Amino acid sequence: ASEGAKIVVNDLGGGTDGSGAGTSPADQVVAEIKKMGGEAAANYDSVSTTQGGENIVKSAVDAFGKLDILVNNAGILRDKMLFNMTAEEWDLVLKVHLYGHFNTIRPASALFRQQKSGRIINTSSIAGLGMTFGQANYGAAKEGIVGLTRKAAQDLGRYGVTCNCIRPNAGTRLTLSEEMKKTWPKEAIAAIENFR
Repeated sequence: ASEGAKIVVNDLGGGTDGSGAGTSPADQVVAEIKKMGGEAAANYDSVSTTQGGENIVKSAVDAFGKLDILVNNAGILRDKMLFNMTAEEWDLVLKVHLYGHFNTIRPASALFRQQKSGRIINTSSIAGLGMTFGQANYGAAKEGIVGLTRKAAQDLGRYGVTCNCIRPNAGTRLTLSEEMKKTWPKEAIAAIENFR
């Protein structure tokens, strides 16, 4: 936004435990962008559904007349050791992460193909490289995103569309919750405290 991009801020606004939905997280970011003189609109759809992905892309076109860049960054966690993980915990994480990327890329890529331009930035994680514990569902989804990125870049490149993937590492309201900290090894907690 500070560089002049008009932003659609999508956030379902659910709790860190995965329950509920709300407008507050997206609205707060939109307010921050507008306060600094930028343009932004909020969207509260879930990326885990086809309709949600289509609505997010449509929000950009409705608010600003076009879409130039898609950043896929939605996420949830259901951390457990694989032998304790339920099928529902597996499915939920894949639906938001891997399906979520597909659900926005598909409608965005149709627009980008017509425009003969567009940029897609996908979010993977170091979890897929075996850098975390108790995240088989998350790691699998994040490595699936790497494969999806490669294929999207290959298939869409001929239309002037790029697709890249990043592996950021960040502390968020989800990853730094007290509930999540209880699952961390003591060494990880010490490392975070020393970093501060």
